[in-house]
Amino acid sequence: MKNIKWVFVLYAMLATFSIMAIGIFIGEGSATGVIGSIVALVAIMGFGFTTKKKMREKNQL
Repeated sequence: MKNIKWVFVLYAMLATFSIMAIGIFIGEGSATGVIGSIVALVAIMGFGFTTKKKMREKNQL
């Protein structure tokens, strides 16, 4: 439990919610919502990978 990187758990949860939002907006027929959710997903995943790279360079992983 001590090795859990909570920031990555947060990124994973946010990405999961974005994926769920895509499905919800598809069901509602909202193209704007789908596009917004996809943009949010790409941004969250980008932040996660960037954070992982920075932590790896600082030998924190």
